[in-house]
Amino acid sequence: MNISVEVNGTTHSDDVEPRLLLVHFLRENCKLTGTNVGCDTSSCGACTVHFNGEAVKSCTMLAVQADGQRVKTIEGLANGDVLHPMQQAFHENHALQCGYCTPGMVMAAVSLLDEVPAPSEAEVREGLEGNLCRCTGYHNIVKAVLACAASDAGK
Repeated sequence: MNISVEVNGTTHSDDVEPRLLLVHFLRENCKLTGTNVGCDTSSCGACTVHFNGEAVKSCTMLAVQADGQRVKTIEGLANGDVLHPMQQAFHENHALQCGYCTPGMVMAAVSLLDEVPAPSEAEVREGLEGNLCRCTGYHNIVKAVLACAASDAGK
């Protein structure tokens, strides 16, 4: 099937197998490898992207479902060399260790703040519960999201 998807503001058209997952379309066809494949079962959230402005796990969607739609990946979050406020907050608060979950975690956190601009710690923990981190213990991730929410840039 021929699909056309706007990814990070650029239209990507390609002929794809009907069963190709969106995460594989992004990584293989669009050459955007920031979106990670962690589990292929939607359990870990490493593949989280924004689909028409909503956080989704791209391993749960077929690429053909994205035809004519907008997708934003971690590569599209920064403005050139200027990090997105959430990326900056993750950096400043040491909210990563191995970094494998970080792209999905950042995308989920941005979506969370779009919905709840001034979350409590409990709301951050609940909002990120679909994204797993096997390294950090979550403390600094939660701290980063709260710092971003409290900053002028996060509003």
